[in-house]
Amino acid sequence: MRTLRFVAIGGLVALAAASGCGYKIGTLHRSDVRTISIPVWTRGHGVYRRGLEMDLTKAVVNRIQMDTRYGITNEAKADTKLTGQLKNVRQRPLSINTDTGRSRAMEVTFTVSFRWVDLRSGDVLVSVDDFDVREQYIGAYTFGETFFTGGQAVIDEAAQRIVEQLEEGWPDPSDQADGDEKL
Repeated sequence: MRTLRFVAIGGLVALAAASGCGYKIGTLHRSDVRTISIPVWTRGHGVYRRGLEMDLTKAVVNRIQMDTRYGITNEAKADTKLTGQLKNVRQRPLSINTDTGRSRAMEVTFTVSFRWVDLRSGDVLVSVDDFDVREQYIGAYTFGETFFTGGQAVIDEAAQRIVEQLEEGWPDPSDQADGDEKL
């Protein structure tokens, strides 16, 4: 009975592998890329908070070092180059305290664009324009969270989503039909 169960499970695994279910064994990152150059990202004309682009660049570098096998180096030694821009930063209240008129919860949205180019061939490996990353924070004074609390959460989330886009086989997020989906 036990052997039959193992055979059945093994058969299902083999069937799933043979059917092309989209799973890949091994790394999802490109095997032909060893190093990436990441200059400090730029800020869009409407982004007035200083340093967010540097924080985002640092978070992307840290995420690449943590989640991939790619080395970070200068452009002269790099196989590829990842450039980007923090195009817009928006903040909006999600709920208002009717007694004080102050917001209780806030949402921070960053709009980001980036390009990953192979410096050896000039080919664009990934190009993503204007995708939004959102996070929320509690704006009430009793909890003491500020824009920078929510902003750091968005930076961390954006860095994760950007590095995920460097994996092979992901669709371009700007092609999604519903623009409200969180990337």
